[in-house]
Amino acid sequence: MGWVDRMQSIVQMVYPPRCLSCGAMVDEDFGLCAACWKETPFIAGLSCDLCGKRLSGQSDREELCDDCLTIARPWSRGRAALVYEGRARRLVLALKHGDRHDIAKPAAQWMARITRPIVRPDTLVVPIPLHVRRHLSRRYNQSALLAQTLADVLDLDYVPDLLHRVHPTPMLKGKSRDERFEILAGQLQVTPSHEPLVAGRSILVVDDVMTSGATLAAAADACLACGASEVFVSVLARAGKEA
Repeated sequence: MGWVDRMQSIVQMVYPPRCLSCGAMVDEDFGLCAACWKETPFIAGLSCDLCGKRLSGQSDREELCDDCLTIARPWSRGRAALVYEGRARRLVLALKHGDRHDIAKPAAQWMARITRPIVRPDTLVVPIPLHVRRHLSRRYNQSALLAQTLADVLDLDYVPDLLHRVHPTPMLKGKSRDERFEILAGQLQVTPSHEPLVAGRSILVVDDVMTSGATLAAAADACLACGASEVFVSVLARAGKEA
């Protein structure tokens, strides 16, 4: 046993691994206990090929949900790891507002399993950015935490500040789908110094939650306007309704 392994063993003796959700003891760090795993709504089986929303039934073809049949999505394919409800919603909110950075690593690994088949080796991973004011008040960007680990797991290039917000936007909670798209239109842009990185590349945009898709659409539009060959999206959770 090397010194790193010995140190890890000592740390685990002092701070035994605990479930990310309920705090019960588990066998490995950054995991869920059996009960919480069973109660966490992972998206498996048939899902929408554009937003990752869970679909009923089975099919060998690419299928789209009702939303993606009626809304023009500027990205090519998308995936979501969880349904934004129950324990999954609590995990997302803990990551987003509760300083639970430890959730990002396993969450990104869940995302990697479903995202790996849709990306290409030259894909550039970028997070949805926070406006600088919100970033300062929150102190971290949960989407960047997810994106960085996702890029590491998939062995892809990562640029944390490729996108930026032009203006601070109001909270979207309670806004209708059309209002969200109107508010976000044109509010994300590629950082000028990074424009050469985008031309001819496929881009993977990462966020914590997709609701209407307005934020992801603004990001995809910005990348495509700078010459991206294709845009994919990956989110930790897909909301089933406006939230």
